[in-house]
Amino acid sequence: MEKLLLIGIDTRSMLNSALKLNYEIFSTSYFSTSDTPQIKNQKIILNESEDKSCGSFEDQFNSKNLLDISKDYIDEVDHIIPISGVSPSDFSKKDRKKILGTTDVENIENKFRFYKKIKDEFSIPLTFRISDIGEAFEINKNYEDIQFILKPVQGSGGYDINLLGNDTDIQLNDGEFILQEYVDGTSVSSSLLATKNKVKTIMNTRLLSEHDYGIRDSFVYIGNILPLTSKSIMAKVDDIDKINETMNDTSEKLAKKFNLVGSNGVDYILNENGLHVIEINPRLQGTFECVEMSLGINMLDAHIKACKGKLIETPEPKYYSYKKIIYSPTRMKYQKIDLDNIYDLPHIGSITEKSQPLLTIIDKNSDFEKLYEKVESASQKINSEAKKHQLDEL
Repeated sequence: MEKLLLIGIDTRSMLNSALKLNYEIFSTSYFSTSDTPQIKNQKIILNESEDKSCGSFEDQFNSKNLLDISKDYIDEVDHIIPISGVSPSDFSKKDRKKILGTTDVENIENKFRFYKKIKDEFSIPLTFRISDIGEAFEINKNYEDIQFILKPVQGSGGYDINLLGNDTDIQLNDGEFILQEYVDGTSVSSSLLATKNKVKTIMNTRLLSEHDYGIRDSFVYIGNILPLTSKSIMAKVDDIDKINETMNDTSEKLAKKFNLVGSNGVDYILNENGLHVIEINPRLQGTFECVEMSLGINMLDAHIKACKGKLIETPEPKYYSYKKIIYSPTRMKYQKIDLDNIYDLPHIGSITEKSQPLLTIIDKNSDFEKLYEKVESASQKINSEAKKHQLDEL
């Protein structure tokens, strides 16, 4: 039996799918939620326990640590699937040959290189590479009619993105940054499957960030709603079929341009001026479980088959699916919450810090309004329960 390693921030959802396949499974992850399947070959960095704080993800997570604890697994397994938090570029050339997925990612994950590669062919926000905040302000003076945002050259999940204003006080000492034109609009995304010779879009989705929930200066990823329809887009649009058609066409062109393999995603902003390409996610996406729920397929199986040259037949969506990550409204000690649609659950008695990921709501329904109401109702209950178990701030 071939051996397969899943490695990333949180492997729970992929593990559930992997255990249905004919592989000996290995897993290394940062998080170990209480609903993560327990398997023989498994390593975890954050071991949650009662009365112990889970700390700050942004401060504590480092992909190098994941690779370091995975060394023996990497040597042993036949195949590796990196998930969010680990890049194929982090692996040695020898180990990269074991990766199932897109491996040539330098011109994708580096946002300035990506901009330069596509700016003459696709609509993408004006982008500059900068070395310090002073340079950002100088550029801003020359484009008084444009609002800019600051982003790390490499990064995902919407972390460390800041709107540039006269009062912006940020040090750019921890890596390279870009200054990018801020495009106001609706965030949408395509999920693709690709072989070396073929590519097809299997699902378009509404992307959600804290910005969508009224937190103007935060672009941290919260979740998705799919498939993309005139209801799920939650914005006034004239022709959703045309939008989906344009997304499919653009995403597939980008997949061919960057030689994407397996499951990959393309993120956009949609506004009155059309679709604007933001980035490619050259890996399994956060929509993983939502796509599985909507289509009734095993996404990990589909990814592996695409990497080996076969595109599966994808059925029409049977359900709407909605994923929403809940960030704790307060510093709290987790106690069981009686809901049937919550995942990524903390261990009972562990402490989640304010604004850190608490858990994830994932649900499906053929009726969009009923689905939306149920997820939002669950969201309110979780926030209420968190406040009941609030601890003193540190």
